[in-house]
Amino acid sequence: MDSNLPQELTDLAARVVAAHKDAGTTIAVAESCTGGLVCAALTEIPGSSKVLDRGFVTYSNEAKMEELCVPSDLIETFGAVSVAVAWSMATGALKSSDADVAVAITGIAGPDGGTELKPVGTVVFARANRDRDEDEEPSAELKHFDCKGRADVRLQAALCALELLLP
Repeated sequence: MDSNLPQELTDLAARVVAAHKDAGTTIAVAESCTGGLVCAALTEIPGSSKVLDRGFVTYSNEAKMEELCVPSDLIETFGAVSVAVAWSMATGALKSSDADVAVAITGIAGPDGGTELKPVGTVVFARANRDRDEDEEPSAELKHFDCKGRADVRLQAALCALELLLP
């Protein structure tokens, strides 16, 4: 397949598309620090239109609030790079789509923006399923990628998000 994206990214995207085609499920993606890279990888795959319902690139806090209904108090209390905000982004993507599964990514790609508590390379992921139990714990995880620059943080985050989209 001819692509400008890294082979490992498109290979994983192909696995995600095939798995959801087989399962008859659709996906939505809410991206911040990856800036649409996950959706770009998915749409490189022929037949992805049967699987990808939509993607949201909500880079600013205002976009997170407007497009995904992330409450401003979550951002003010925990920061945009937090489990609470990632989970809210994922559930907001489900509410704003017809998808069965949504994944959200929010983080600090660098080279600036990091703090002692949240250094560059800190990325939070969340996965929400439409048919989940109300009592089910949110599925979210904070990771720290010790990468060689912004592009590498974004690539590792996109790979992790695609892994979360595998059934």
